[in-house]
Amino acid sequence: MIKHKISALLLAGLLLMFTSGCIVKSNTKTLKLAHGLDVKHSVHIAMVSMANRVKELSGGKMTIEIYPGGQLGSERECLELLQLGSLDITKVSAAGMEGFVEEYKALGMPYIFKDKEHCYRVLDGPIGKEILKKGEKYWLRGLCFYDAGARSFYTSKPIQKPDDLAGLKIRVMQSITAVNMVREFGASPTPITWGELYTALQGGVVDGAENNPPSFYLSHHYEVCKYYTLDEHTIIPDVVVISTNAWEKLNDQEREWLQQAIDESIPLQRKLWKASEEEALAEVKKAGVEVTIPDKSLFKEKAESVYDLFKDQPNVYKVMTQIQEAQ
Repeated sequence: MIKHKISALLLAGLLLMFTSGCIVKSNTKTLKLAHGLDVKHSVHIAMVSMANRVKELSGGKMTIEIYPGGQLGSERECLELLQLGSLDITKVSAAGMEGFVEEYKALGMPYIFKDKEHCYRVLDGPIGKEILKKGEKYWLRGLCFYDAGARSFYTSKPIQKPDDLAGLKIRVMQSITAVNMVREFGASPTPITWGELYTALQGGVVDGAENNPPSFYLSHHYEVCKYYTLDEHTIIPDVVVISTNAWEKLNDQEREWLQQAIDESIPLQRKLWKASEEEALAEVKKAGVEVTIPDKSLFKEKAESVYDLFKDQPNVYKVMTQIQEAQ
């Protein structure tokens, strides 16, 4: 009870501090952007570049203040602040949008993308742009997709094939597709917030997790999980989202400045991401992590049954079909 009261007070204080999203001061419009990543992360660096570009394009009439490292809460909390109009922009995993827009589930399907080029073609094209628009009725307008690489399993024991996951407790995001996938592999999906995961791994609450190389490295999870299996089961992008409340307060010129700056940040983020993946794998290997590349066809075959679970969700299944046809 006391914990709940403290949390409510903290949230109330946070809302009081940030209820004036999209602030106008001295003819300068300021947008507040928050995310949960480290300042060394490619997404943060790309967002800093984007903020600088907005200021440059607008001649200082428009600025973006960035709050990294989860200062304003988790991904879910930031999305809720966007809905309340207390925050303007955030970055979340596409999996985090599933609870608002069902079409995002298609992006988290195992092996839905043939390769990275196929993924970019979908996200940058009509399919991706249509998905970004779907969140508007929930006050969440997508602006672009950033690269978040391929997710693979890291565990306390070697994983060479899907059957090796049987009985293990694997941390997953709050995503129905992730839960279904891990369950089909025979493991026990365990949703845990990102901030609590290191302790959960260290204390044996879970036996492993799944994520991309930079996240595995920057989170220091490699200190407690010494096996990383590059099965690359999903390629789930990050999404930059703006509150419709903030978007509607921008005039046409301001919207153009913002979208141009974001579009220009995409190739930079992807370039930085590729370099960060290479660095992360090299560093975890130095730290004694055993990195293996399994027979991915075994994992892909095991995951095929996940697709059948969405046949009764026509909107999701339609997008899944469109993505596959875009190969």
